[in-house]
Amino acid sequence: MNKLSVCILFGGMSPEHEVSLRSAESVLNHLDPEKYHIFPVGITRKGEWILYGGKDYSQLPTGQWLQCEDNRPAAISPVRGQGLLTFEEDCVVRQRIDVAFPVLHGENGEDGSVQGLLQLAGIPCVGPHVASSAACMDKTLTKLVCDNAGIPQAAWKLVTADSLENQGEKVLDEVEERFSYPVFVKPAGTGSSVGVAKAKDRQALEKALHNAAKFDRKVLVEEFIHGHEVEVAVLGNASPVASICGEIEAGAEFYDYEAKYISDCAKLHIPARIDEATAEKVRDAAIRAYKALGCRGLSRVDFFVTYEGNKIVFNEINTLPGFTSISMYPKLFEASGIPYPELLDRLLELAREC
Repeated sequence: MNKLSVCILFGGMSPEHEVSLRSAESVLNHLDPEKYHIFPVGITRKGEWILYGGKDYSQLPTGQWLQCEDNRPAAISPVRGQGLLTFEEDCVVRQRIDVAFPVLHGENGEDGSVQGLLQLAGIPCVGPHVASSAACMDKTLTKLVCDNAGIPQAAWKLVTADSLENQGEKVLDEVEERFSYPVFVKPAGTGSSVGVAKAKDRQALEKALHNAAKFDRKVLVEEFIHGHEVEVAVLGNASPVASICGEIEAGAEFYDYEAKYISDCAKLHIPARIDEATAEKVRDAAIRAYKALGCRGLSRVDFFVTYEGNKIVFNEINTLPGFTSISMYPKLFEASGIPYPELLDRLLELAREC
């Protein structure tokens, strides 16, 4: 059997750069070199593309990979059939790529931009395509689609950076008229809880809105839902399947960036601490959201299940979820009977289906 040439993209010009490095380290360590020719291409914070020439993937999270003497500048050519280009002095080396896995989180990686480049290049890509990636990355567009699909979700309000700057007091008044404290404030286009805050009063709300506006011109304000934080991994194209449900016990005010990646306070419960009938409803809602948003390949779909009444409330969807050693997506499918290496094999197969 001929080996597939696989390009793993990592890093990126995003606040989630470090998370991407950790995800890529894990992915690269679980890909079988007997099955694949692996081309790890890192994107620096400044936007430089580099083919990593080393084999020690533990150097990715530390940044040491940038010092490897065998690194070469690289680019994906938008011209079909050109594939991966690497540059050494006056020479350009062209490498056919059979499939790309953008292990990128957030802006310029998860929002459809890289997916568009790969589509132009004719390179199959792991994960949703351009329109779906863009709609899922923008939480306000996600909300509109899920509203139309009849998927229950928290009440929400869009705040723009312009309105906050020019009519700040009016914005605060409108939020307070609509919601009771606490509320959650989120940039519309970030993941990994970057820029997310829980506001318990007007002063905290104002601070949270201004901070979120540093990451995106669109900011989402949501009502607080008191319940279990439940996540489901979805895999597939036309006929997706959902994993068992997992639950996050934040161990902090909420499951923020620090709780996810820095401190050890969060606890993961697999399966989630909800009854099976409710879990089945969550899985069904996850697949409905996945299909409504046009996803393919993979996504992680997040919900709340209220402590009172076991009501299911959609939270958000992540089209390129974390793949670190502690990330829910691979853990949920491992608990569902698909180990990490097999999961990667399936994702690469799904990417090449269409």
